[in-house]
Amino acid sequence: MALARINSGVLAGIEAHAVEVEIDLSSGLPFFSIVGLPDLAVKESKDRLRSAIKNTGFGFPVKKIIVSLAPADLKKEGSAFDLPMAIGLLAADGVIEGDRLLDTLIVGELALDGRVKGIRGALSLAILAKKQKISHLLLPSENAKEAAVVEGVSVYGVETLPQVVEFLNGKQTLPKTSPAVMVEEASQDDFSEVRGQAHAKRALEIAAAGGHNVLMIGPPGSGKTMLAKRFPSILPPMRFEESLETTQIHSICGLLTPDQPFLISRPFRSPHHTVSDAGLIGGGQIPRPGEVSLAHNGVLFLDELPEFHRSVLEVLRQPLEEGKVTVARASAVLTYPAQFVLVAAMNPCPCGYRTDPKRNCVCTETAVSRYRARISGPLLDRIDLHIEVPTIAFREIASTHTQETSEMIRKRVLLARERQAARFAGEPIRSNAQLRPRQISKRCKINSESEALLESALTRLGLSTRAYHRILKVARTIADLAQEDDIRTADVAEAIQYRSLDRKVSTHA
Repeated sequence: MALARINSGVLAGIEAHAVEVEIDLSSGLPFFSIVGLPDLAVKESKDRLRSAIKNTGFGFPVKKIIVSLAPADLKKEGSAFDLPMAIGLLAADGVIEGDRLLDTLIVGELALDGRVKGIRGALSLAILAKKQKISHLLLPSENAKEAAVVEGVSVYGVETLPQVVEFLNGKQTLPKTSPAVMVEEASQDDFSEVRGQAHAKRALEIAAAGGHNVLMIGPPGSGKTMLAKRFPSILPPMRFEESLETTQIHSICGLLTPDQPFLISRPFRSPHHTVSDAGLIGGGQIPRPGEVSLAHNGVLFLDELPEFHRSVLEVLRQPLEEGKVTVARASAVLTYPAQFVLVAAMNPCPCGYRTDPKRNCVCTETAVSRYRARISGPLLDRIDLHIEVPTIAFREIASTHTQETSEMIRKRVLLARERQAARFAGEPIRSNAQLRPRQISKRCKINSESEALLESALTRLGLSTRAYHRILKVARTIADLAQEDDIRTADVAEAIQYRSLDRKVSTHA
């Protein structure tokens, strides 16, 4: 047999695309060529293949070797083609026989001694195998648990090249990998540990119930970071579909471990303020998801928000508005999901003590205005809740009064989410924060008294149309938490209170 075909795949975005690895052996001077838009890692596989095949006791074909990766117009990246190319070479040379190759998708990187090393994107490749109606998936053992969550595909983890050859020849059986049994672990951070800050806790409960973005403003040491880290503990548990998509993103970034092959807890990402545009949004020479996509279905926490580069903050607009990120390159346009809750924190002024009753602020009005101007109006408009987090009084710190636990708050959040799920049944919306302007007029109706209150607030604060819509969405969530069908005037009044930064800007103007 001088020609062999192997099923494999390549990652593009968070999805995997089918690739057929074709190997042709012919007589002539020894020659090895790989065609089909291979990148440098794929081209370098020639040396890895030669060493791996020889070091495992097989003979390397001394012939003219042509490897074609089809479709030819799709960029082939990474080292996951090592194993399928090695199997193809051995099959074309007559070492591997049988029909198992036709119904098997193979991926894996080879070490020089023939060991099969881990890869990225195993879950996406398992989903590809299911779409292609391929029954068997051979991949590195360390990625097997991750891929096994996909039903309808028999996943086999392999350790060495000879093991794969023996299995394909029917001389060795491999155990089918079973998916790991994962149970959501209780969060180590609990709201019961936070003393005081009842107003901030209430705002975060509203944010969790409606999926709203939050900006906390307060002096250093007031507990902003402590509150943010406990925010995921009151969010609803992830559905299987959410876990699958979130795991896909972490898989292609190589962030999964054998101990945690499948994510069931909502991610919490907290990038440093020196992060680049590509680090936050995604991109690079070889495009990879950024922090906003790694936070998909979870929380993105940006501490010291004004310290982030202006250009970095501005690229947040698309994911905050659309729940996805589009990365355009000359070779391809990739889209990554980025549906997250933004929790941001900032000081009220450059020195941080403008609202601290015990310490004097040394900042001028000009310095304060310049500091806050680092966050553009359009970005602020996309944040539903602006909340004050004041310094905690000593009596609150020393209080022995029992605080509400995260589980108690989460129960109320779940009830509110259930009302939203019933309301949006059959629509591509899961929370109030995802409502569009056209839907707001239908889902967030208010009475005349509430309209008068809202009109007065908009005039006084000079809010934009986007801020107006956000107040209505927050009011809808407050009503859901109270298990009310209609938005009350008190709900609108409370929602207006969560635009504190607008009020401050208006005051200093």
